[in-house]
Amino acid sequence: MAEASSARTEAPSLIEEATRSAAWPFEEARKILERGKGAPGGEVLFETGYGPSGLPHIGTFGEVARTSMVRHAFRVLTADAVPTRLICFSDDMDGLRKVPENVPNREMMAAFIGKPLSRVPDPFSNEYPSFGAANNARLRAFLDRFGFEYEFASATDYYTSGRFDETLLKMLAVYDEVMEIILPTLGPDRRATYSPFLPICPRTGVVLQVPMVERDVAGGRIAYDDPQTGERVWTSVTGGAVKCQWKADWALRWAALGVDYEMAGKDLIDSVTLSSKICKALGAEPPAGFNYELFLDEKGQKISKSKGNGLTIDDWLTYASPESLSLYMFGKPRAAKKLHFDVIPKAVDDYYSFVSAYGRQDERQRLQNPVWHIHGGEPPQSPVSVPFAMLLNLVSASNASNKETLWGFISRYAPGVTAQSEPELDRLVGYALAYFEDFVRPSKRFRAPDEVERRALEELDAKLAGLPQGADAGMIQDAVLDVARPIPRYQDEKKKGPDGGPGVSVEWFSALYQILIGQERGPRFGSFVALYGIEETRALIREALEGRLASPAAGS
Repeated sequence: MAEASSARTEAPSLIEEATRSAAWPFEEARKILERGKGAPGGEVLFETGYGPSGLPHIGTFGEVARTSMVRHAFRVLTADAVPTRLICFSDDMDGLRKVPENVPNREMMAAFIGKPLSRVPDPFSNEYPSFGAANNARLRAFLDRFGFEYEFASATDYYTSGRFDETLLKMLAVYDEVMEIILPTLGPDRRATYSPFLPICPRTGVVLQVPMVERDVAGGRIAYDDPQTGERVWTSVTGGAVKCQWKADWALRWAALGVDYEMAGKDLIDSVTLSSKICKALGAEPPAGFNYELFLDEKGQKISKSKGNGLTIDDWLTYASPESLSLYMFGKPRAAKKLHFDVIPKAVDDYYSFVSAYGRQDERQRLQNPVWHIHGGEPPQSPVSVPFAMLLNLVSASNASNKETLWGFISRYAPGVTAQSEPELDRLVGYALAYFEDFVRPSKRFRAPDEVERRALEELDAKLAGLPQGADAGMIQDAVLDVARPIPRYQDEKKKGPDGGPGVSVEWFSALYQILIGQERGPRFGSFVALYGIEETRALIREALEGRLASPAAGS
């Protein structure tokens, strides 16, 4: 997902097609142009936000990946004439509200509840000066791993260095207007204590949520009553003595940095609206952006950093390529997505299908193709010769436990293809072995054929035996279909066979995979047989008919 960093002059035809393209990154990039941000000599700032209260997860990656796609689309629309930057901002000055469930030394961390994340000790290994710094390092590591072009920004650094001071003073000057924006959205209890400023208690180091009792706009100060001692405390709003409350903090950032584009999750729609109003009160224009749908775990619950539910980056990359993950982020960003292991095989095969299609497409179609956006306009031209789903079924049928065994089948299926000649396929072979071992093998459940299925399998065995040597996938598929066509159970009146009669239903193929492979479904069966081998498939049929596949030992 690395963005091409060198400037280039786009062909006029490409810019014209991009101007008309319905691909969502171009739609988003055009929003920025509508803000008057496409003039040479200016700069466009993209931003993503991250709260380091928990370990970075795939949702964080998705926001950076999608924003990078919009950034590249903008660069194409402007022929790289307008400089762009992407800031990945970490709110590491936020107070620790609760101890995450997926970290060590939780009792130690509990003693630091309320303190800024950049002042909570590292619970992992003391390698970093704070919990916030440790999570920031993890964030940067996985962004670097994917080759994103970005600048990292720390809230602690920006507040304490004075980079926010000017805008903080503006916030103090428009304090009443900010309160008028926020207070109507709060309940009575919260309204009584709300302030856009959260003082950092000089006595305890805790981020305080207390009302402001006095303000000194000229002096840049606020006063509050210490909740423990009752003492009235005056503190500056600059130099890191305070941080802003969440919605005010977001607006502060937009105004201080001049952010032009930032997307956010659907759960933050109200926050975007309120922060935009505060940003305008500060005399700045809020950024363009859109609200994407949330990522859900296998139970349909929102992925949470503190709970650690859902997939991690490392989880996905153990079983599939980075490109497949980027593809998953590209598709339908405004639709909710379940992010669990079951989605990986389809994402892998969809990616290579798009790569294969790219070489046959014209300019307009290419700009709609996800791989164009994933690879910054320069996708690879090398589709793989065996789909991932097929490799999974090959591992399942052969019980292979190493690459060498699988390559034996592949080389016979595609003479001349080797791990050296197709390193991308070799990478897929490794992913297939890992995915099968952890997710397919434990769930394999063979079933015995009933009488109708037994007769069909005997007929299929005879059909396969009668095929000529070197029969290809198409011939094998025709033989598989010929067996099922006369069997009433497998006839589908909605489909038409070659003789005008009923076609073959998916029930036939489901039965084959359940009985022979121990899975509910699989890729095109004729292609699988061509890869696995006719004689090997006939051996599977014999084992099924003899009851050896559905035995407890076979299904374990």
